[in-house]
Formats: sequence, C-alpha cells, structure tokens
Amino acid sequence: MDYSIKIVAFVVLLLLHLHPGTVDRVRAQDEAKSYELVPAPDLWYNDVDGIRVGIRLRGQVPGTFDEGPHRLDFGTWFATWLPDTPVSYYLSFTEPIPSISDFASEGNIRLRSSIRTGLHRHSLGFNKRWQLGFNERDYRRLSIRFSGQKRFDDEYLQYPQLWQPEWLYLAESDLVISDENMIGRYYSRLTVHFNLAGEIENFLQGSWELQQIFPLSEYFQLRARIFAGLASDNTPPEYLFMRSMMTPAHWAEKGLTRAKGTIPVSWMEEGFIQVSGGPNLRGYTDQEITLLNAGGSPLVTSMGSVNLELDYPNPIDRYFSKIPVVGGFLKLHSYLFFDSGTSLGVSQTEEERLLSDAGLGFMLALNIPDYLGNQRGIFLRYDVPLWLSNPGIGERIEWRNIIGIGAVISL
Repeated sequence: MDYSIKIVAFVVLLLLHLHPGTVDRVRAQDEAKSYELVPAPDLWYNDVDGIRVGIRLRGQVPGTFDEGPHRLDFGTWFATWLPDTPVSYYLSFTEPIPSISDFASEGNIRLRSSIRTGLHRHSLGFNKRWQLGFNERDYRRLSIRFSGQKRFDDEYLQYPQLWQPEWLYLAESDLVISDENMIGRYYSRLTVHFNLAGEIENFLQGSWELQQIFPLSEYFQLRARIFAGLASDNTPPEYLFMRSMMTPAHWAEKGLTRAKGTIPVSWMEEGFIQVSGGPNLRGYTDQEITLLNAGGSPLVTSMGSVNLELDYPNPIDRYFSKIPVVGGFLKLHSYLFFDSGTSLGVSQTEEERLLSDAGLGFMLALNIPDYLGNQRGIFLRYDVPLWLSNPGIGERIEWRNIIGIGAVISL
C-alpha cells in the first residue's frame, strides 16, 4: 500500500510542478511551445474497492489531437471501501520518433505503468504503424515491449486458481495486418510472450488469429475467424487458454473483467456471461464456469478453432440506419453462428475432443472509431447455442442463453 501511494503522490506532484495552472485547463508554457493537461472525473466499481473515485488527465501539445509529442494518459483513483491498497493508478506516456514517423504511420516509444486491482503491470515498448494509402483501415502495426507483472492481491479475483503470485518478466511482440484481398476485408494478428527471468521457469506462449469477410450479396455476408494458440507445458495459468473465452491475463486488460463485481458475481457464476476471445467456443461457457465454480481450472496448453457467423438483415438495424448521425455508429447485427475447436496435439495438457456448437445471435454495436480507424465502443451479444456436440449433462439440442461481452469477429 505504501509503495503505490508514494508512486501516485510522486507522479501527481511532478505533473503539477511541471504543468501548473487552473483546475479546468492546466497549461505549462516555455519559450517554444505550450502543453496542456485536460482533466476529467472518473468513477468505476468492483466488489473490493467499492465505488472507485478518481481523475483522468490527458496531456498533449495543444492542437495535435493525439498525434503530437509527449502524449500522456494518467489516472488515479481512491477506493471508498478502503481495501489493503486504496489508491491505484494508471500511466501511459508516448513519445513519437520523428525520423520513422509520417502521416498515420507513426513510430513511437511508450511507457506504461499501473498498480490497480491487485496487479502490478509495467512495460516499455516500441510501436510502429504503416498505413497503406489514405484508408486508415489498411495498415500494418508492429509492437515490441518488455514488461514486468505480479499479482499481489487475489481478493480482486473471482477465480484465484487462474493466477499465480510470482513476478513475470516478459518479452512480448504483436504483429497486426488489416487490409483487403480478392475476397474481402481481412485482419490478422500474431502475438508472442516469452518469460525472460524470475521465479517462474522460462516459458513461451503465442497465438494467431485470422478474420475474413466473405460478401455474399447486398444483404448477406459470411464472417470467419481462425484461431490457434500454443503454450509450453510450464506456462503459468494466467497465460494458458480457455476453450470458450480469452486467457485470464487478458481479462486484466478489460475494465469489465479486471476485478470481480463490475459484472455481478452471481451473473458470472450462472455461466451465461461470455467474454469473447481465444478459441471462443461460446456454447461451452457454462461448462467451463461450472468447473471454475467448483475450484477447477479448465485450462489447456494448445487449442485451435474456427468461428463462423452468417449475417442476415433485420428490420431494427434498418431503422437504426435511418437515424441521423447516430445511425452511422449504431448497428444491430443478426446472425447464425457455428464454432468448432480442438487441441493442436503438441503438448501435455490438451483438449482431446472436437467441440462444436451452433445457434443464432444478435449483437448491438455502438462504435465510434478514432482517427486511425481503431474501434472505440460497446459490443454486446445475445447468443443462443441451440446445439452442442458435447453437452455434458444436458441435451445436444436445448435452449441456452449467453450474454457476450465483445465482438467475436470485429471486422
């Protein structure tokens, strides 16, 4: 607790010392240029902190609109239920490298540091984006970073068995390609994590996903996703794969799943909340949550899967499209889906069965992309996996309900 408070106090005092000014708009000026800090209040909730009251600060050179030098994103919060660590923070500082930067094709160095919801996460990374032409959706992006992380308080975890308490010192890389081919738009992402030091033995974990759109007509399209994930046998639980959802380590990156209680605990325990990612066999969410509720760990070291969604038109989405301004950002997708996956058969902890599911679903998407076309919004799904190849104690054909957080296929 003392350590995190000292860090937050030091950062806040440093910012105020460098950038004095008014409450509404804080500016620091020198002979050449000015700098501004734009504050905004922030509230959040989880079952350990209670209502978390804080402030967010966005720092930038005026008029650069998130494209200029010295970009800062800082937040600090106070937990009203006074847990062991009542003060938390998040800090991101980005500095472009002019020699390798161009319009929409920036190269930069980024420092990130946070102590919140019982987790240390600190990293230093290099990022480079290449935009192809004038379409912000056609680009390549490479990220390389070194990070340290440690879970120091498992009170925030709904399922503590999915994490271990030792420091990890990771070398990470992330390669994204977004473009169009002769079929339609596609998106590819390759991610690798390698542990360099610490009490945990060195391990390697990586995943790859490919999304592709197949336009069928003016009103119908097929969206497809292929996923493959592989981890060495000594990989800690937070970086192993779940069949129906993203890895536990990625839960910590999302505001809704970072700590228990933001999504009500009872909803999670019922098994109808599904967080998209990983193999994404959405029909098996209830089976995995049932095992977690019993103290088990439904984790595997390798998994491959295919997700298919056939979009078809619906009258509500047509109504949304006619609303001025809002209609460009608000969509209701209706689709039939099919998921199937199994082990890749290369490590010890495997999924021996071929698991499949099929049904129908709807996704409400409120998305306002940023100037680079990155998605910023809310994606909520209601999926009905009517058929499971391996239903467990239920029937293969049965009415099941899933509330999905995030899009399965984001194109």
